[in-house]
Amino acid sequence: LGVVWVVNCSQPCRLMLQYGTAGFRTTAKHLDHVMFRMGLLATLRSRKTKSTIGVMVTASHNPEEDNGLKLIDPMGEMVTPSWEGYATQLANAEQEVLCSALKDIIEKETINMSETASVFVGRDTRPSSQRLSQAVLDGVSCLGGQIQDYGLVTTPQLHYMVRCRNTHGCYGTDTLQGYYQKLSQAFIELTKNARNHTDDQKRLLVDGANGIGALKVRELEACLQSELQMVLFNDGSNGKLNYLCGADYVKVQQKPPQGINMGAGERCCSFDGDADRIVYYYNDSDGSFHLLDGDKIATLISTYLKELLTQAGLNLQIAVVQTAYANGSSTQYLEDIMKVTVSCTKTGVKHLHHAAQKFDIGVYFEANGHGTVLQLSEFIRLKASVDEKKHAAKLLENTINLINQATGDAISDMLVIEAVLAIRGMTVQEWDSIYTDLPNRQLTVKVADRRMIDTADAERRAVTPAGLQDSIDALVKKYTKARAFVRPSGTEDLVRVYAEAETQESADVLAHEVSLAVYHMAGGVGEKPKPLK
Repeated sequence: LGVVWVVNCSQPCRLMLQYGTAGFRTTAKHLDHVMFRMGLLATLRSRKTKSTIGVMVTASHNPEEDNGLKLIDPMGEMVTPSWEGYATQLANAEQEVLCSALKDIIEKETINMSETASVFVGRDTRPSSQRLSQAVLDGVSCLGGQIQDYGLVTTPQLHYMVRCRNTHGCYGTDTLQGYYQKLSQAFIELTKNARNHTDDQKRLLVDGANGIGALKVRELEACLQSELQMVLFNDGSNGKLNYLCGADYVKVQQKPPQGINMGAGERCCSFDGDADRIVYYYNDSDGSFHLLDGDKIATLISTYLKELLTQAGLNLQIAVVQTAYANGSSTQYLEDIMKVTVSCTKTGVKHLHHAAQKFDIGVYFEANGHGTVLQLSEFIRLKASVDEKKHAAKLLENTINLINQATGDAISDMLVIEAVLAIRGMTVQEWDSIYTDLPNRQLTVKVADRRMIDTADAERRAVTPAGLQDSIDALVKKYTKARAFVRPSGTEDLVRVYAEAETQESADVLAHEVSLAVYHMAGGVGEKPKPLK
């Protein structure tokens, strides 16, 4: 363990960082030492697993001034929880104890340091990303790891590359061209089943959030052979990353992004900054805005897959995995109307991904638009190959190829949605009308210590502080079709509040009342929450 680390490892300040569900995220100027150390850790993880590991430099939907990092495990999934602890430990270690901290990990995990190490590295378009990516590369090189630097890629593309490499090409080719070819070929095959698919129906307005997704959509476009005619807005040529645009802005603000020209009824979608989230929306003839978030996406895809399974004669269990943020109307529709199994788990992709793996086909989407489908594709192909209903089986196979099973992928999800709408001959308005969302409101409350809040029942019930859940229950009883929950932020001293009810006014008032309860009972700081106007 060489002394060459000393130059790069020193901490610029006493900022304490926590590796959470989204990895590390903070102001970019505080991250140089963290990136170097995560290069070291990724190299150790590679030797431990005898597999390629990924490191993505991105802060997703955060402002352009921030940056962050995500570690990617061998099958393209988030790094295992025990190694999240190592990441936090190394990021915060004093310079003089860094070597001993690394040695402790090597001994505890019985890592053979003579084992070959391989690390894939990618970055988004933030001004700080190239510098920080170089710090990761330096860390990998320091421990003798082999490097594949993909440069500018979306987060899901790097997840895909890692999975391809570790499955030795069985999942696909670990190049951008391989990614584009696999997705575009599956999309073209699927859309051959669309009847009377006109140019108007192929038209889609895409908000690229002024980020990496916009660049990669441009690269994909030529492969689609005009089967999807994308009109790209917020492409990064003159706007700021995630500023007044992107999936998170549209979801939270419940309005279109700036820079997009929407006609009545036009189908639109927004990516987030690293293109792992997507939401759809449109304006109706009266000018009213309609959002189709992760709940609507999960419903569209799961009902389509259930129909194909029935047509192909495959007796496989399909389930939708949701979080507490899923709109109550979506849960009711899936369970009561479509008779689809619904499972609820804690917020965070790693929890959803793990829960979805328990089913033959697991569809998971957070309401924010991050999600994918996990399938036992080999089992489907084996069964379908001896089944008489070849057409449905072939549709299933192409749908599998179109889905990035490693992680939520805005580009892949967009193509799946567009293919399903085309095959069904369904407009965005018809998709939206499958069920009507209950009005809802999300708020945040600043607190002195987010650890004051502890939850249970997939974060739907507050265990601590004592009495808070009783207060929430009493408030909920005042309104029709209402529910509310609170949960601590994974990265900062905030408590997130969610409320839904029969009317928007009721949802807004309930959210404010619950926020006040949190403020008074869980150590609120700063100004007391004010009623929504």
